[in-house]
Amino acid sequence: MEYTQKVLDHFTNPRNVGEIEDANGVGEVGNAKCGDIMKMYLKISDDDIITDVKFKTYGCGAAIATSSVATEMIKGKSVDEALRLKNSEVVEELGGLPSAKIHCSVLAEEAIKKAIGDYYTRKGIFVEEQKCCCCENDGACKCHQEPEEE
Repeated sequence: MEYTQKVLDHFTNPRNVGEIEDANGVGEVGNAKCGDIMKMYLKISDDDIITDVKFKTYGCGAAIATSSVATEMIKGKSVDEALRLKNSEVVEELGGLPSAKIHCSVLAEEAIKKAIGDYYTRKGIFVEEQKCCCCENDGACKCHQEPEEE
């Protein structure tokens, strides 16, 4: 599968790139195998609405595109709505991704959840760590890693 026009657009013209100096939620995730690293910055209002979101991503075109579109999908949403965003919705919004690049959408979902977790921690609210959307395992999950090359 080749990249869709929407993936190429978000890669070449990414939205919401950068840092938020006074972010009240920051999350960083990475995939050691492929080298992609995403960092999400959230500005969340007192009534739990995401008023601003920015990202910095080191990685391939799919990693940048999924970061970009994910920020658009959660900006203006409540924290609860953003927590419900699934990687499959990010892929759908982009019109699809090659199977070897699905892990990029997982990183986008995880970066958002990690940033929201940081927001809750800063507010003194304990939140149980999220489990994998496929297998319910924690950080040791291998569901979304790229297939081994033969």
